[in-house]
Amino acid sequence: MNWNSASEFFAMGGYGLYVWGAYGVTAAWMLAEPWLVRRRHARALRDVLEREESYE
Repeated sequence: MNWNSASEFFAMGGYGLYVWGAYGVTAAWMLAEPWLVRRRHARALRDVLEREESYE
């Protein structure tokens, strides 16, 4: 496809909201996933340490 202006490019032939929304959701998940993984990892380590202390 050829676009004559930036507004035509961002409109994506009427599908711009869908296309850019999909990019936005994907970017948000790609940013959130490492944060969520670190949180789950820290929680798992904390649980392991608590169980270890309870055996002593």
